[in-house]
Amino acid sequence: MAEKGKTRSDYLVNLLIRGMFRLVMLFPYRIRVPLIGWIMARVVAPLAGYTKRIRDNLEYVCPDLDKSEVDRLCYEVPNNAGRTLIEIYSGEKFINRVRDIPLGGDGAQALEQAHKESRPVILVTGHFGNYDVPRAALIARGYRVGAIYMPMKNVFFNKHYEAAISTIGTPLFPRGRKGLGQMLKFLRSGGMTGFLVDQHMAHGAPLTYFGKVAPTALSAAEMALKYDALLVPIYGIRAKNGLDFTIQVDAPIPHTDAKTMTQALNDSLEDLVRKHMGQWFWIHRRWKPERQRTLAAANTGP
Repeated sequence: MAEKGKTRSDYLVNLLIRGMFRLVMLFPYRIRVPLIGWIMARVVAPLAGYTKRIRDNLEYVCPDLDKSEVDRLCYEVPNNAGRTLIEIYSGEKFINRVRDIPLGGDGAQALEQAHKESRPVILVTGHFGNYDVPRAALIARGYRVGAIYMPMKNVFFNKHYEAAISTIGTPLFPRGRKGLGQMLKFLRSGGMTGFLVDQHMAHGAPLTYFGKVAPTALSAAEMALKYDALLVPIYGIRAKNGLDFTIQVDAPIPHTDAKTMTQALNDSLEDLVRKHMGQWFWIHRRWKPERQRTLAAANTGP
């Protein structure tokens, strides 16, 4: 009965979101993007509990932030998330907006060289700015870029979400055995594969992010070592006008061991987030301190 109730709830949530998207898609791009950002920040975030989660995360890792700064981030974070979502759903209009953005940063030349040589590359980013900007821009340049993704728990929403991200480019590899096999075949053929590594992984390595333990998957670094692939942090940074972006490509992470390399990825993202605090998805339960306390107590028990 509970499962049936959840299915009905997911269906109704999907209807609401689809209806809202269809309405705002009638507006020009330059209006729909800030409009959805405002709706997400002023309506959805408070009702869904996102505002409280942002405050809790900031209190945990940045307890010295001024109240005015916390209030600002409680608006900017969901605003950026809303903009990102409607941009992805805007298909060709979004692609045309970002396709000619130049690659900047210390790793741009190495990435271009890898493309010319068909060397495997693992592109690593986070839920920052718009994480699909680099993928869209690289594909528009003729780079072979795939991405591994986590299907949405809401199966009704996931169907059209997959269609939206597929418009930006393929191949896409859903997490799981089948998707992993497809992704590895693509990588070995000299493709570039995108990873998001800033989500809490229950069985991840106890690495740090913003000075706190944040369990992190080592898979991106492990694959880079196994297949001699470049491990490259890359980001789409939203401009002050809220509509345009720059692309930052950091220097490839040196091959050492998976934990050291993954910590370097966390540090790369943290450095950028500290410069643009409102562009990271502080809504994530990235640290789950209550879980860390439980694990610590278990490990120090009698």
